[in-house]
Amino acid sequence: MGLTSNKVLALAVVLAGLLFVGTVWYWPRLARRGWRPVSGRVALLFVTQLAVFVSVGVAANQAFGFYASWADLFGQESGQGVVTTHGAAQLVGGPLQVVGTREVAVPGGARPQTGGQIQKVGIVGRTTRIATPAYVYLPPEYFQSQYRSRTFPVSVVLTGYPGTAEALIKGLHYPQTAHELAKDGRMQPMILVMLRPTVAPPRDTECVDVPGGPKTETFFARDLPDAVMAHYRVGRKPGSWGIIGDSTGGYCALKLAVHHPEVYAAGAGLSPYYKAPIDPTTGDLFHGDKDLQNRADLWWCLKHLRAPDTSLLVSTSRVGESNYRATLKFMQLVQSRRPTRIASIILDGGGHNFNTWRREIPAALQWLSGRLSDR
Repeated sequence: MGLTSNKVLALAVVLAGLLFVGTVWYWPRLARRGWRPVSGRVALLFVTQLAVFVSVGVAANQAFGFYASWADLFGQESGQGVVTTHGAAQLVGGPLQVVGTREVAVPGGARPQTGGQIQKVGIVGRTTRIATPAYVYLPPEYFQSQYRSRTFPVSVVLTGYPGTAEALIKGLHYPQTAHELAKDGRMQPMILVMLRPTVAPPRDTECVDVPGGPKTETFFARDLPDAVMAHYRVGRKPGSWGIIGDSTGGYCALKLAVHHPEVYAAGAGLSPYYKAPIDPTTGDLFHGDKDLQNRADLWWCLKHLRAPDTSLLVSTSRVGESNYRATLKFMQLVQSRRPTRIASIILDGGGHNFNTWRREIPAALQWLSGRLSDR
């Protein structure tokens, strides 16, 4: 049974319930003095609380998508890291391969012409040799005959860290939201490419070209667009591509738009931060390269480099988000650096969580749509 399956959650809840009932039932028998009764009480309390903790953790993981599998949870994930090849065998059939499809959870979702379609894909970077899974949402118009010759704008959608691409569908409802907004005429039909920002799990690469390690920024700036353009009817001009993410994904979205305006015409960061951290999950990202470290600092980039011709969106909350003051200062900095443009979503209250981001995603997608062309 997979970590995110309902069976695992049900089993954890049932086990916790049985242990609770067992503790109440056997407690009178252990209410004596002596090391054996005391040890029994301690053991029952420990096991019961552990079971409750596990059931709450499994439920939280299902809701927020922290880990996709047992291997992911224990740092043993395989098949989704950096792949080094010495030939072209791995690229046979193109850098993007569709490995499965699923319907969108909307009325009429069983028919792609009505609900669109979600495709699970595997992507291998031609230049970086990074291999990663992703999901691609195709709007209904992509399958309708009157649009057979039309190209569509693209938004890359990134999770936070550790995050799972599945959470963008089940937890944050990106495909459903995009479908509803386009159906109501509030945004243009748009393709979404949904994946995690860390392409070498369990390491958090912060979308940095790590010396001697994964070239994550190059993957998102070059390999990913090339793979998508080779497989789907998408716009090829700079104005056709945008990027959005939350938390770590929000930082990456802003950085990629700032560093690569020739690729991403707009970048939206939901609850972002503005400088790559160094911690046990990232390891040494820069290996003493000061220039690389400066490039990973958006404050430094906007102060010292030529201002990029791109549009940025940031979000925060007056109460509940730790980035509120930093976001206000970042907005002031961008406003002084034309032609870079800045917009914001500022809530009165909201934490660093899925509920807050679900409140911001509709407006953020509308904003992205308004800045992208389909050519």
